[in-house]
Amino acid sequence: MTLVYLDNNATTMTAPEVVDAMLPYFSNKYGNPSSIYDMAHSANDAVKKSREIIADFLGAADSKEIIFTSCGSESANMAIKGALDVKKNKKHIITTRVEHPCVLNLYKDLEKRGYRVTWVDVDSNGDLDISRLLEAVCEDTALVSVMMANNETGVVYPVDKISEAVKMKNPETKVFVDAVQAAGKVPINVKDTKIDMLGISGHKFHAPKGVGALYIRTGTMISPLIVGGHQERGKRAGTENVPYIVAMARAAQLAKETLEDENTRVKALRDKLEKGILSNIKNAVLNSKSKNRVPNTTNIGFQYIEGELILLHMNDEGICASSGSACTSGSLEPSHVLRAQGVPFTSLHGSIRFSLSRYTTEQDIDYTLEKLPAIIDKLVKISPFQKELNEIFK
Repeated sequence: MTLVYLDNNATTMTAPEVVDAMLPYFSNKYGNPSSIYDMAHSANDAVKKSREIIADFLGAADSKEIIFTSCGSESANMAIKGALDVKKNKKHIITTRVEHPCVLNLYKDLEKRGYRVTWVDVDSNGDLDISRLLEAVCEDTALVSVMMANNETGVVYPVDKISEAVKMKNPETKVFVDAVQAAGKVPINVKDTKIDMLGISGHKFHAPKGVGALYIRTGTMISPLIVGGHQERGKRAGTENVPYIVAMARAAQLAKETLEDENTRVKALRDKLEKGILSNIKNAVLNSKSKNRVPNTTNIGFQYIEGELILLHMNDEGICASSGSACTSGSLEPSHVLRAQGVPFTSLHGSIRFSLSRYTTEQDIDYTLEKLPAIIDKLVKISPFQKELNEIFK
C-alpha cells in the first residue's frame, strides 16, 4: 500500500544520517561521559561537540547555555518551574490560550496553586493580541511564556519583538519560548533577542524521540527540575543520553543545511496541497489563515463532517494526518487552539492538520489530492447535516 506521511508536527522520521551518527555510541563508544578513562573521554567529547552544534543551531552566544533534556515537555517544565522557584515573591504569570499542553496545563496547575494567570487571546487568523500581552506585564509579573510556532495551525509569533517589549516594561520578568515546532523550519537566533529560555525537541526535526534541549541565557537563574548528580552544570541530574544527544546534534546540522529547501520546496508543496483541497472540496475552509506560518503546516476544516472519520478513511488509503478533535481519546472536546481562534462549530470537529517535511514529495501531494475528494464526498453523503451541506454544494 502507498504510504503518505503528512503528520510531521506529531513526529518525524529519524534521518538515515542521524541513525548513522548515533550508532557507535551504543557499541564501541558506550562509555559514561563522567568517567575518567579514554573510552569515556570520547563520549564526553561527543556531548561537548553536540552542545556546541546545538548552540550554533539556536544562535546562542555560549555552548554552556545549552542544557540537554529528554523532550520539549521537560524543557518547558524545567524552564517554567525553575524560573518561578527563584522568584517566590512574584505570583503573576502570562501565557497564550493556544500554547502546547506542556505549557498550557502547567499554567493551569500553577493557577490552582495560587498564581494569577493572564491568558492572552488570538484573533480569527490565529495571530496573537500582543498589545493585550504587554498591557498585562506589571511589577509582579515573574514569567511570560509564548510559543514560537503553533503546533496545530503553524502560526509563527514574533517572540523576538515580544521579549524585547516585555523587558522594556519589566526587566526582571523572565521570558520562556517553546520553539519545538519552529526548530528546523525557521531561523532561530537567541543571542539577538531578549529571550531568557527556549526549548526544543529533537524528534520534530528528524532526530529520535527522547531527546531535547533547553537554552538558558547566561545569568538566568533557575532551580533544577531533576536533583542528583553534577551533570549539565548541576541544572539537570542524570547520566547523559549520549547516543541521542549526538543524534539531535546531527539532525540540527542537517536542518540548518536544508532550511532553504524547507522554506521554498516544502512550502510550495504545502501551498499546492492547501490550494488543491480548497479548490476541489466545497465544504473545505482554511483555519491556518495567518500570513505568518511555518512553511510545512496547514490546518483545514471540513464542514459538517467528523474529523476522526476523515482520518480513518485517509488511513485506509495510506495517508497519515492529524485531527483537531480529541475524539479518539474518549473526549468530544475540540481543539483548544481552534476554539481560541473562534473557528465555528460547523468545521471545528472536522478540522485536519497536514504537516510536511523535507522527505515529502510532489507525488505524496498528488496522491492526497487524488484520494481526499472521494473520501469527503463519501462522508458528506452519510452526514446528518444534509440540509446544510446541500446549501454548500448546490
